[in-house]
Amino acid sequence: METKSTFEPGFSRLLLESMADGVFTLDRKGIITSWNPAIARITGYSAEEAIGQPCALLNFTHCFRNGCPTGIEKCGIFRHGRIEGRECILRHKDGRDVPVIKSARIVRNEREEIRGVVETLTDLSELKRAREQAEEAGRKLAEAHGFENIIGKSHAMRQIYSAIRAAAASEATILLQGESGTGKELVAGAIHHHSGRRLKPFVTVNCSALSESLLESELFGHVRGAFTGAIRDREGRFEQAHGGTIFLDEIGELSPYIQVKLLRAVQEREIERVGESRKRKVDIRIIVATNKELSQLVKSGNFREDLFYRLKVFPITLPPLRQRREDIPLLAGHFIEAQNAKTGKMISGLTQSSLRILMEYQWPGNVRELENAIEHAFVLCGGGYIEVFDLPVELRQPADRASTESAAATGRGKVTAQILGELLEDCEWNKARVGRSLGISRTAVWKYMKKFEIPLKKPS
Repeated sequence: METKSTFEPGFSRLLLESMADGVFTLDRKGIITSWNPAIARITGYSAEEAIGQPCALLNFTHCFRNGCPTGIEKCGIFRHGRIEGRECILRHKDGRDVPVIKSARIVRNEREEIRGVVETLTDLSELKRAREQAEEAGRKLAEAHGFENIIGKSHAMRQIYSAIRAAAASEATILLQGESGTGKELVAGAIHHHSGRRLKPFVTVNCSALSESLLESELFGHVRGAFTGAIRDREGRFEQAHGGTIFLDEIGELSPYIQVKLLRAVQEREIERVGESRKRKVDIRIIVATNKELSQLVKSGNFREDLFYRLKVFPITLPPLRQRREDIPLLAGHFIEAQNAKTGKMISGLTQSSLRILMEYQWPGNVRELENAIEHAFVLCGGGYIEVFDLPVELRQPADRASTESAAATGRGKVTAQILGELLEDCEWNKARVGRSLGISRTAVWKYMKKFEIPLKKPS
């Protein structure tokens, strides 16, 4: 047992020993007279080490707006009578700082004479770690939605960055338009996390993933008994996003009924749970996205015109990857770094031939398809660079056809001196690897080199 005390034994001692908070007492001279187990754990000093020492042993950063004084006569406790819940730092026996909440009070006898001081300490180390973890999570969340994660230096992307900044500075409803895979959710996240609502929730709902009834409950919530299986009240995603931003992806898939309910939410910022007539106000920023042309859906009668105009207050159209090809090397490099970190491989990049295939491909799946292509290549790549045949077959089919034809009829010019020279450089003059890239034999590579008067060995 780590407790010694000049106080009477019995219940009060047992109480001190069982407390989670650190407690110690001082006499009128500021000398420590008792020390419970919790204070020993917080400070690192045992009762034997602490009792008989002045309270300056703990080197508190401040009690009454000052650092710990050298003596009790300079301490303000006897003048002020108490300290209530002051957050400060003490010095642990091993030299580290320990954050605590400190309270103190003078103790008087029945004649109102000062007997000493009782001090209590609450260890804030766990709370501090929790705060730091929350701050780190917030920092990582902000990084995940930062501009640096929207890769691109093309003119089209510079316009997108400007639009994101403008949207983040406003409360307007945002309509993000663009083909699948262009990064609409990344842009929505960047708008939220650069806005005044960044400390509040960012709630995402894919409107195409659920049936009408399930989506209605998901968005607006329901009350108990609203339908079979509704055994308790449930708040919807609009309520969960209160104070923050709700992002509705694939908005073009909404049924006419859900469009009507969404129109009220957009116009009035209020919702009704399924099975309830009570209107609930929600403070939200609304961002929606679609890979369809909403104006065409309006013309065909599949989307409400009034809702369309409510949603397109500030439209942002994301360019497809084929319209910003200069960003492909940057994006590919980013995904290679990410896969290196994920897999532990050390792939340096793409060969010139592989990069040329990426630059010539049309990318119907846009950035998402490029990311998947790099991940596919990592499965097959066994060297330091991603080669042509590491890429998915749908990307290199044109190259495959040319290779097959050139292997069958070498005189048709399908393998040029330029292509062969680039491949030799990429493959470090390894003719077998060049042959595999072209789909021909090593002997055929040697014949092409003779034909184009390319040296059989790498020039020094």
